[in-house]
Amino acid sequence: MHFKWNYTPSTSEQTNAANELGEKLNISPTLASLLIKRGITTESAAKRFFRPQLSDLINPFLMKDMDVAVDRLNDAMGRKERIMVYGDYDVDGCTAVALVYKFLRQFYSNIDYYIPDRYEEGYGVSKKGIDFAKETGVKLIIILDCGIKAIKEIAYAKELGIDFIICDHHVPDEDMPPAVAILNPRRSDDPYPFKNLCGCGVGFKFMQAFAKNNNIPFSRLIPLLDFCAVSIAADLVPVVDENRILAFHGLKQLNQNPSVGLKAIIDICGLNGRELSMSDIIFKIGPRINASGRMENGRESVDLLVERDLATALVAAKHIDEYNEKRKDVDRQMTEEANQIVERLENQKHQTSIVLYDEHWKKGVIGIVASRLTEIYYRPTIVITRDEDFATGSARSVAGFDLYSAIKSCSDLLQNFGGHTYAAGLTLKWDNVKEFRIRFQKYVDEHILPEQTEASLDIDAVIDFKDITKKLHNDLKRFAPFGPSNPKPLFCTKDVFDFGTSKVVGREQEHIKLELVDSKSNNVMNGIAFGQSQSARYIKSKRSFDIVYTIEDNVFKRGAVQLQIEGIRPSEEE
Repeated sequence: MHFKWNYTPSTSEQTNAANELGEKLNISPTLASLLIKRGITTESAAKRFFRPQLSDLINPFLMKDMDVAVDRLNDAMGRKERIMVYGDYDVDGCTAVALVYKFLRQFYSNIDYYIPDRYEEGYGVSKKGIDFAKETGVKLIIILDCGIKAIKEIAYAKELGIDFIICDHHVPDEDMPPAVAILNPRRSDDPYPFKNLCGCGVGFKFMQAFAKNNNIPFSRLIPLLDFCAVSIAADLVPVVDENRILAFHGLKQLNQNPSVGLKAIIDICGLNGRELSMSDIIFKIGPRINASGRMENGRESVDLLVERDLATALVAAKHIDEYNEKRKDVDRQMTEEANQIVERLENQKHQTSIVLYDEHWKKGVIGIVASRLTEIYYRPTIVITRDEDFATGSARSVAGFDLYSAIKSCSDLLQNFGGHTYAAGLTLKWDNVKEFRIRFQKYVDEHILPEQTEASLDIDAVIDFKDITKKLHNDLKRFAPFGPSNPKPLFCTKDVFDFGTSKVVGREQEHIKLELVDSKSNNVMNGIAFGQSQSARYIKSKRSFDIVYTIEDNVFKRGAVQLQIEGIRPSEEE
């Protein structure tokens, strides 16, 4: 993919502010300027950023309906009612169910959990799930990471004498379900100051409030923070404010004392013995939790996450790993087919969005394919498959474009839809797919900005290799955990040369392993450029080029750094 490089040099005023802040914090002005770009301009704000404190978590009772939710849960326990913890089949839903169930089962035994089958029941609250709850004597359902649009289903449950507490983070409509309590910081009438919690985060706040109300020490919640870190990373919510605190301490838990189920997944991934990061969750742990819901049933992932015995957990993790391998094969095949369709429909490349449909595609992986196509073509993308007379679609967006609003503009054609700015799901009649495609593409044409259809690298600082010291690298690590709204800093070094030993590597010779020098020092820097082998010939030509990169630990050489190259271009290009 061709990236546009964006860099705005600091003004003299910004440089002075960075120098002053850097001096107070004993970090380089370069890193101080990164803090200022993140809106952190004072010494105290920087200390809070570098050392997130659990004591700074927001009072959960500021969330609308929280007192009602806690009262209803207390009543259920007092009356020994059967409770069902119900959740979506993706990572956020599975971790949320695991967190709430695992916490409550310490104090209450008449409780179970339920994950709907993606293929039989579809997304969210299902009639089958409610009927099962009725058959098993359930009086209260705590639903996580979905439910905010399930008006008919929750009304049906109410008729059967079943109450709902909704813990969701998806954008609500004006009309909301007849639940006893609706915990969702995105409600327009909710005063909760942080709006970007994931579903698992809302579940955690509910448990925090329950613990506070029942004088259960907060320390009992700490072992569950690894689930929060996994869901924050996998659901790609902004890693700022309360999410940053939860992710920071959740990663600490994941590295020091993970729950048995997550420990088994870490073992199966081969991640043992190294410091786990948000990237490890996104690329290794998250896809495995997702895989059972994509290929079979998400309940298997929750069974694993709440397992107490490591030997049993390792067997289950191995099983889920096999699902993940199958998922990869289906995903590769579907992405290839989708790419061929885009190539064949030459006009798709020139449009501002991509909407593809095929009645044979597997429902469980259309979201991954939509993500892949968004990465390749940098357009808002919807991938749709058929389900009898209906169509199910998964949508992904590009930076800055509100996908949810685009889908909402076609709501008269839809049976159901939900999600947020960058990811959404939808259901419609198969006969409406062509009309939906025309309407959706017209909306995107009218609302997307030209720069939103062009992938870009936003450079934080231009530096030389001599600036890459051990101190800089250690200070950079303090910016973690990284994610949306707190991306890994991107650096640019100009006029670098191949040291003479760079080479193409990878099963399909698609990557470049680099050894580089710049024109201002004798430092030889190791680097890896994934999927950029097309630049190898230029690199070996002995001419100078510019690079954009992140600074990483060198996994092969303890204490050394490696550059992960995101962009390469000839030095004369500007």
